[in-house]
Amino acid sequence: MTELWSYLEQATRMYALDIVISIVILLIGRWAAKAIVKLTRRLMDKRGVDTTLTRFLSSLLFALLMAFVIIAALGQLGIQTTSLVAIVGAAGLAIGLALQGSLSNLASGVMLIVFRPFRAGDFVEVGGVSGAVEEVSIFTTTLKTPDNKRVIVPNAQITSGTIINYSAEDKRRVDLVFGISYGDDIRRAKQIIEAVLADDERILADPAPTVGVLELGPSSVDIAVRPWVKTADYWDVFFATKERMKQRFDAEGIHIPFPQRDLPLYQS
Repeated sequence: MTELWSYLEQATRMYALDIVISIVILLIGRWAAKAIVKLTRRLMDKRGVDTTLTRFLSSLLFALLMAFVIIAALGQLGIQTTSLVAIVGAAGLAIGLALQGSLSNLASGVMLIVFRPFRAGDFVEVGGVSGAVEEVSIFTTTLKTPDNKRVIVPNAQITSGTIINYSAEDKRRVDLVFGISYGDDIRRAKQIIEAVLADDERILADPAPTVGVLELGPSSVDIAVRPWVKTADYWDVFFATKERMKQRFDAEGIHIPFPQRDLPLYQS
């Protein structure tokens, strides 16, 4: 027992200084890591970086700094950190391969937050889904569909496909087509359409609406109507214009024909 205590006392004296230095390295390193992270967050906040991205990058930076501090403290104790770093690297590679899909979503989330192809509240079409953007997070984007469904789309699926942002511009064109009978006067029909558009204050004068013959169909003359509206008024004008045009055509005697075919009959 006496020999054991003597050995412990000798070992303590031998490694006491290294242990104290290692603790100091940990304390000072942790303080320095917090200070660096705090300064980095301030710089990102001043540059208007998204809050979600700021928090994520700050956490990642703190973890990396603390890893270096811990390795330095272990090295002070005489522990061979080379093999430890190799083990951590191999584990990181294995984890990266296992979480390949998640890491892809992570990288895509960072791209969406940095480049901002859309923002919360925009109506978009991404990943085969249309809806209003509720939240853009690191891994997923949450949409609310017009019928009040919540859809969560992986970010990698968004960045790998086409992004259509219907709210990006303050004006949108409403594309409509109205068919009239071949027996109706095209000029008169166009005058009626232009009058209906002029009566709606939501339809913009600049750019001016376009009204022209689109196609001579099998049973109707199709007239293309292209008014411009504010983005917020798109759907209201879309539905209201169709209803008002039908009512005005009925009042003016303009016919919207049913699909029909002429079949010749031969007597043998």
